[in-house]
Amino acid sequence: MRVLPIVVLGYGPVARAFINQIGAHREEYRARHDVDLSVVAVRTHRSQVVGSDEVPPRSDWAELTDLADLLGTVEAKVVVQAVPSTDVVATQAVEDALMAIRCGAHLVTATTSTLLHGWRELEQLAIDFGCAVRISGAVGAMLPAADLARSLGQGISVTSVSGCLNATATYVLDQMSEGVTLDLATTTARQTGVSDNDPTADLSGHDVATQLRILTGLLWARDPAETEVILEPITPEIERSVFRAGRRGQRLRQVAVADHDIPDLVTVSLRVVPAESKLGLLRWPDKAAIFDCGDFGSITVSGGDSSPAGVAQSMIKDTLSLVHDATPGLR
Repeated sequence: MRVLPIVVLGYGPVARAFINQIGAHREEYRARHDVDLSVVAVRTHRSQVVGSDEVPPRSDWAELTDLADLLGTVEAKVVVQAVPSTDVVATQAVEDALMAIRCGAHLVTATTSTLLHGWRELEQLAIDFGCAVRISGAVGAMLPAADLARSLGQGISVTSVSGCLNATATYVLDQMSEGVTLDLATTTARQTGVSDNDPTADLSGHDVATQLRILTGLLWARDPAETEVILEPITPEIERSVFRAGRRGQRLRQVAVADHDIPDLVTVSLRVVPAESKLGLLRWPDKAAIFDCGDFGSITVSGGDSSPAGVAQSMIKDTLSLVHDATPGLR
């Protein structure tokens, strides 16, 4: 049986869900995949804990040591990165990801800022060191959009990719179609756990644009950092239009689009779609990605849990996949 010692970077909702799911299903992974996933250390920007047993309270954690020393001490084979995707910590997130690869560990990340700011360097370093970088959790949570993009990129010409990849935006727009104000819909989304405490990136279109930028990197070998974005935000000014569309049996959707023939551009706009269309039928927490394959038609993947547990499960899938396919590079 292959043993995969794992170091987890971060201890927020996604990281905790990842650790908990391994604890709950470790025997299943051993039986089904002949692999032992073992979390041997957890590290945040302030402290760390080493050991494969249940994670103790934060008050019992130790001071940080050098990351390279930690990875060497526990003989980490995989580094799972689940730190906040903010520009404030992006530099450190990229540095930690690169250090993991330099230490010979595969990287599984859901941190989009790492990919936006370090795509090219991660790709080249991973190839140089023979390490895999897996990023399914960074795009669509449990929606297998990144998996499909990787598959289609191997011999099928995708002319464009589009979709609704932010479930919070779909929830808010559907609430507004029922006559609820944007302010109340946003408040309800926070109170019920539909969105994070700060839904700004969801409503502005920044989050869905980031996810689509990453998909273009997988599909067309583009650097997401070099991709421009044009955003149409969800604002109170559209409340009446959304309500009227609902009365007509239509839905407003936040749709991101990237085209192969328009390099380095992602647009996010609010579109009216029929209620019975693929995008109109979406309900929180579902998302959808549509890949236009030219003469071969389009392929749509939809559904997927948007919760921290959904992201964590996607990262577990990526981790387990390393047993069978640890092809170096960013995939």
